[in-house]
Amino acid sequence: MTIHNLFKTKKAKPNMQLLFTFVGLILLMLFFSINTSNFLSQKNLLNVALQTSVAVLVALAETYVIITGGIDLSIGSMAAGSGMVVAIAINHGMSIPVAIILGLLTGILSGAFNGFVITVLGIVPFIATLGTNSIMRGLIYVILNGIPLSASSAGEAFTWIGQGKLCGWLPYPVLFMFIIAIIATIILVKTKFGRIIFAIGSNENAAFLSGINVNINKFSVYVFCGLLSSIAGIILTSRVASASPTAGEGYETFAIAAAVIGGASLSGGKGNMIGTIIGAFIIGIMNNGLNLIGLSSFWQQVAVGCVIILAVFLDVIRVKLKNN
Repeated sequence: MTIHNLFKTKKAKPNMQLLFTFVGLILLMLFFSINTSNFLSQKNLLNVALQTSVAVLVALAETYVIITGGIDLSIGSMAAGSGMVVAIAINHGMSIPVAIILGLLTGILSGAFNGFVITVLGIVPFIATLGTNSIMRGLIYVILNGIPLSASSAGEAFTWIGQGKLCGWLPYPVLFMFIIAIIATIILVKTKFGRIIFAIGSNENAAFLSGINVNINKFSVYVFCGLLSSIAGIILTSRVASASPTAGEGYETFAIAAAVIGGASLSGGKGNMIGTIIGAFIIGIMNNGLNLIGLSSFWQQVAVGCVIILAVFLDVIRVKLKNN
């Protein structure tokens, strides 16, 4: 198999799974609009978008990794670590741009560590990133001594990132989410790097035999994942004006669920940014709607877990039907 054949595109076909996911989102919104009085209000919908925006960023990052056939369980701790570094830098009198750069470098280096452990040491992604997650979360608790660190001393010079609104109504985190989602989509579908990611996830051995440097590209994916996670962590820290040792907990589950609901296959080689965003908003709207109905947050977790299992089950059925 040559690189030309590996990257040869086929005639575009309607993405039925993406269509079904979108229809599911519409039906879910219709259900909550009927059963609650203020679900479709502008204030509530903007609140859902704001609450979901940061999680969408880590979900996009997770989708890249899943497409390669891997998994990253450390995105939450990478986000928290980056936010912590920014808060510490601000409290030491550093300028906001320098603090943000340090936060981004924290995520990039964390992603690079994951990539090194996976591609050089040969440890499977699940175990490697599980270990990284434990290491980083432990360090965060040690450094912060289990107590949130305020970043409010920087004032609006920093908090506008997470609390400000464009034209007085559109939250900046939502705007950043759309911009980053567009960039991530372009990279995935319009660049050679994106095609390589799909090739690795579809058949790693075939990709290697076609001349692709599998390890370098997988390493790059984890670095990119760390970068997006750090951006999410910085926005989250700005929004709450503090770095918390528990920040980002549960992001791993949310990100994987959003990617799978959106059509990504845990076996690799399949996934798209639009589907992940829809999947993320399905979870966000589900949590918001169930909260408006008055259902306990504990039951909300049960509902999300059921959706994850259903999405994975449907993916298994799809693979079996395709093979048959």
